[in-house]
Amino acid sequence: MAEEPKPMSLEDKLGLLTYKNDHQTHIKLLDANVCLKCPDKPCATGCPAGVYVWDEPQKKIVVSYENCIECGAARMLCPYNNIEWQPPRGGFGVSYKYG
Repeated sequence: MAEEPKPMSLEDKLGLLTYKNDHQTHIKLLDANVCLKCPDKPCATGCPAGVYVWDEPQKKIVVSYENCIECGAARMLCPYNNIEWQPPRGGFGVSYKYG
């Protein structure tokens, strides 16, 4: 009897992605001060690729746009609609490989 395939973890799935980095960001926070009043920072906890990280000593969200898998989760989670996202310029961004 054939063994059933083991479900892939999120880390395994993210490992199937490639990203052509651009020097120009496609993500920005509209007002960094808005993040100060956000109690839960859902962009930082809900982004599966770790694009948004709360830097406690600096009291700000650090955006690592080069990690973006273009899923839209953080924009949907932000209660203040404070994330501006555009598709990466042509030829840049995430590419999905099949494993």
